[in-house]
Amino acid sequence: MAEIVLNTGDTAWVLASTALVLLMTPGLALFYGGMVRAKSVLNMMLMSMVTVGIVSVLWVIYGFKLAFGYKADSQWYGEISLSGLGSAVNELANNGGVYPIPLLAFAAFQLMFAIITPALISGAIADRTKFTAWAVFVTVWVTLVYFPVAHWVFAFGNKVGDTVTGVGFLAARGVQDFAGGTAVHINAGAAALAMAIILGRRVGWRRESMRPHSLPLVLIGAGLLWFGWFGFNAGSALGANGVAALALLNTQVATAAAALGWLLVEKLRDGHPTSLGVASGAVSGLVAITPACAYVAPWAAVVIGLLAGVFCALAVGIKYLLNFDDSLDVVGVHLIGGLWGSLAIGFFGSSAVNSVGLDGIFYGGGTALLGKQAFGAFFVLAYSFIVTLIIGFIIDKTMGLRIKEEAEISGIDYDQHAETGYELTSNSRGGF
Repeated sequence: MAEIVLNTGDTAWVLASTALVLLMTPGLALFYGGMVRAKSVLNMMLMSMVTVGIVSVLWVIYGFKLAFGYKADSQWYGEISLSGLGSAVNELANNGGVYPIPLLAFAAFQLMFAIITPALISGAIADRTKFTAWAVFVTVWVTLVYFPVAHWVFAFGNKVGDTVTGVGFLAARGVQDFAGGTAVHINAGAAALAMAIILGRRVGWRRESMRPHSLPLVLIGAGLLWFGWFGFNAGSALGANGVAALALLNTQVATAAAALGWLLVEKLRDGHPTSLGVASGAVSGLVAITPACAYVAPWAAVVIGLLAGVFCALAVGIKYLLNFDDSLDVVGVHLIGGLWGSLAIGFFGSSAVNSVGLDGIFYGGGTALLGKQAFGAFFVLAYSFIVTLIIGFIIDKTMGLRIKEEAEISGIDYDQHAETGYELTSNSRGGF
């Protein structure tokens, strides 16, 4: 067998995709920042930005090895090591096979997934969380939840000759997740639900108006997420190839269909479509197509996206029925959208569009694939929810998670950061 050498085209695509995925976190900061009240915008955006710093450092020290190291040969976690990625220099990526890209490029690409996953959780606990407590939570959560779950889902093993070691628990059982429906969205959505329960409801919830203070910021953020998501999904092919093209097209059409689906629900239910609806609908489509983007045909991506928009538009009302305060609908969009996208592979999966994929129900494959997808989705949901409850409870009982009530009323920006997003007067504290 010929020796695999570095491919400059594939490397360039992975490097560009890495930058696109990083852009998603500032995009998320704008998306979430516009959705909160003006007195909370800086804190909301800083919760995303500090996550970039924390996770980047942890990833180099031990995170990548814990998620993708293989010496331990464990299905549950990778290598426990403080190598600092020094051994990755000048090596090619090896994940179920050798790829003609630098291992450092693969590590950097996967880092961006590790960053945005905890950042997604922040939307559920907006307006009321201590900033230092959030930083501690991110540190512990990625270590105990994201890094191991990433290994379960994304680690396809270190291949040397015909021997493969270190395959992740869910990957070994045939659970399909091309770009993070389980590891990212179900994981973050379940954690968001747990943290919303631990923190409790905001002061004035359901009594006071808590409408988004800047819909233009929301739309800008959604646009950046949409743009960056092409790197998220198509970049997961780890090469400039046909699978990347399929993932990119499916991402586009599913997102467009989901935006239309959400608007349709709003028009029928409320009488008018909204800008917040089109932004939220687009994100729900991005979430749903993420696990399926390289395993389904484009027509199926449209159906998956359309139904994602409908399901998530209806699901955001669950918090009012169950009386928990998911501030920015992380549960309704990411947990429900991630569940639907993961399960949809069991219906629409097609080996004809991707030879490593399996056939779902609509392609004569029976219910076997759907069963695998359901197992993976709900296993991650349960693990993330339970461990996050424990982490949140411990932090709350030690250093405290929530700011004081008077600080929440006057504005978390000034209380936690001594800043305000909008200096409308010379002595403004942002309390509007």
